[in-house]
Amino acid sequence: MFNYIDYKEKTHRLIPSRYPPVSLFDWAESKEELEQIAYLEGLTNDRLTTEYGQISLVAKEDWIGGAGSTPLMAAFTHFGFSRFSDGSAYGVYYAGDSIKTAIAETKFHRERFLAASNEPPCIVQMREYTAFITKNLINLCDDAYKEYLEPEVSSYHKSQELGREIKRRNEWGIIYPSVRNTSSDARCMGIFRPPALTIPTQAAHYDYIWDGQIISEIRKSINIK
Repeated sequence: MFNYIDYKEKTHRLIPSRYPPVSLFDWAESKEELEQIAYLEGLTNDRLTTEYGQISLVAKEDWIGGAGSTPLMAAFTHFGFSRFSDGSAYGVYYAGDSIKTAIAETKFHRERFLAASNEPPCIVQMREYTAFITKNLINLCDDAYKEYLEPEVSSYHKSQELGREIKRRNEWGIIYPSVRNTSSDARCMGIFRPPALTIPTQAAHYDYIWDGQIISEIRKSINIK
């Protein structure tokens, strides 16, 4: 049904910096320790539920712990509505082939969120993570998949149906043309299982300047020591 691509390249992901870069995932040195904490989570421990999210929805063989694992696992345990998931049963780790692609994609979605919540002018800081792909991905770059890559959010039901099929087949993930980056060769990745990536490395921070209507400027944050 699908064609696959061996794309072992660096990926770039941007998430709001308000999300903690370290959680209990980082302190678990084995799947056994993760399992113990997941058991405690089932005892309605609010702190564990907040930090671990819905870990029970991730296949146990795909659990990853240890230093730096939080930004990887969080994508699969804390999730919502997206192009390839309706937000009800599984998460997807989205990333771009470059920081330019990651910015273009997240700018669109941040603007949409800020407008919907009627936010006053503010600065949203985004944190960059880089990671390398370790597994073969389904290649959706062929014109045959155009119907799943429409820019309108109202069309997501089509791609979400495809996402459910990909999840059912236990695939590692997908690569597809970026919808928001105007460069014809820009690519996005949607990772469906944690082991398809290396542990992410924290990189730069970016300030998204929201003027009350649009994100009018994006600039790299400067840390003064």
